[in-house]
Amino acid sequence: MKEYRRYEILLPRRFNDGRPVSAALLRQTYRDELVRMFVDVPAAHEQDQFFQDFKETLKARFQQLEIWVTSHDIRVF
Repeated sequence: MKEYRRYEILLPRRFNDGRPVSAALLRQTYRDELVRMFVDVPAAHEQDQFFQDFKETLKARFQQLEIWVTSHDIRVF
C-alpha cells in the first residue's frame, strides 16, 4: 500500500466583482473546463509547499480574495 495525498482545488465561476471567469482562464489552469480539480501525489512536505504556493498563483489568476485548497490522506492498494 502506498501513502498519497489528494489535493482538491475549488475554482471560482465568477470574479469577486461578479464578472464570469472565462473558459480560457480555466483551461490555463487545467485543460478540461472543470470547476473542481483533484491531484493525487505521493505524500511529501514538498507537495504541501507546492500547493500553498500554487494557491497564491490561482488567487491572482482568478482575482480572488481566497481559494480553497484542501488535502486528504488517501491509500492506494
